Amino acid sequence: MIEVPETFRAMPRWWAASPEEREWLAGLPHRVATWCARWELTVDGPARHGSNALVVPVLHADGRAALRLAPPGDDTAALSAALRFWRGHGVVTELAADAGQGALLLERLDADRPLTAEPLGVAFPAIGRIARRLAVPAGDDVAPGLDSATDEVAARADDLIGAWERLGRPFDRTVIDTAADAATVVLAGRRDPVAVDTDLHFGQVLRDADGRWCVVDPVLRRGDAERTAVEVLWHRVDEMTDREIPSWFDVLVEAAELDPDLARAWALWRVTEYRLWGLEHGLTLDPARCARVSEALGGRRQARRRPPPAS
Repeated sequence: MIEVPETFRAMPRWWAASPEEREWLAGLPHRVATWCARWELTVDGPARHGSNALVVPVLHADGRAALRLAPPGDDTAALSAALRFWRGHGVVTELAADAGQGALLLERLDADRPLTAEPLGVAFPAIGRIARRLAVPAGDDVAPGLDSATDEVAARADDLIGAWERLGRPFDRTVIDTAADAATVVLAGRRDPVAVDTDLHFGQVLRDADGRWCVVDPVLRRGDAERTAVEVLWHRVDEMTDREIPSWFDVLVEAAELDPDLARAWALWRVTEYRLWGLEHGLTLDPARCARVSEALGGRRQARRRPPPAS
């Protein structure tokens, strides 16, 4: 019987848990034992976790693996579909799945060596190259029915000013106007869609047995690869001065082989849209980060900057 970490039980995700979710949490040791019996696994170390799922290192007939268990309502089916779509191309390999029961058996990655532990000079080029690897064609012929990240811009753009007004005009109107112009660029620049991980960040990137970086929890959408640059940037923006932000953005753009103008348009749109969403939902830190990125990228010259020295 495994021991469920107290840090997992204390996650905010459980603060308003339903009775079904609490029953799932209480029964986790038994559930791990059940899945180990079903898939002929042996527990091989202490459990780890994210905000929503427990991950148990295990051994199976072909070697080392990881058993991931998620609670009721978690979209394990979407994660499983994303892993099967990319088939180990930049993401962790799925070995077995029962998405309806929230169970996945995955290849074992090195949880002690996340990309978050690497300095910016290593982490930014590495995650940029991952974003490029993930950007494979994702039209209806290869990914039918996949949601479009770009369509979200069209759906949200009409309400941007309304949200700003409802919040009491929390920042200068020129920020909204800049975001609206950026949305126009994004929508006008539509190209053949590629696969995009819309939740790509350093904490979800670990090394595999061969030392390659792999994403463990991708969120698969279709759209422009250029969307990923700012999504990645703001996860480590606290480690940068305001003057360094544009240069690190350029590092991502270059490593991921993105269109600089389209990437900048996506950035200005996303930081404003997410800033408003965060304020609407009572967030404090993320809207402030978005404001920093918006200011740093909004008035920048189009000339490419040299990247800062590796840290």
